[in-house]
Amino acid sequence: MLIARYRHRLPADYDMKRIRDRVAERAPAWDAIPGLVFKAVTIEEQARAGAANAYSSLYLWQDARAAAAFLAAPAFRAVVDSFGRPRVETWLPAAVDFGPATTALFLSEETRLVAPEEDLASLSEAERSRGRAIAGETGILGTLAGLDPEVWRLTRFTLRSEPLAGTPAVAIAHLAHPGLAAARGH
Repeated sequence: MLIARYRHRLPADYDMKRIRDRVAERAPAWDAIPGLVFKAVTIEEQARAGAANAYSSLYLWQDARAAAAFLAAPAFRAVVDSFGRPRVETWLPAAVDFGPATTALFLSEETRLVAPEEDLASLSEAERSRGRAIAGETGILGTLAGLDPEVWRLTRFTLRSEPLAGTPAVAIAHLAHPGLAAARGH
């Protein structure tokens, strides 16, 4: 598996309805992307929580080959033509766990640096244990912990049906999940 995300920063006065309309128009096509477990599209608006306007997509791919094929496909070319070529962040999955929820409306993110002296095997085991515990909570669709070895950063994304009090979360505008049942083992 491979975790990937790109984010387009947009001007404060950008009409975010254009993004919501774009997402609604193109959403059905995402359910037919080969190798995609899920894609969570988020929209962050200036007026909400002091965040800058942004349009983001978080992907969980079955493998790196599927992600690379998507980046070369016409659907991604349309993104590049509209917003420019984004920086695509990638993470190697340390833990991927799915919960009982069938949909998610919020995405939370936790990030921390991995210290040079940290044992990566112990870190991976701790993240797998934590992921299983989070996935067992009510309202969790999934939780992904990924390692970015370029900057030694560990990031956990959690897809929830409700926001967790005291935890920053952004609303998911659309969730496509063509490969979720297979990834869950159903």
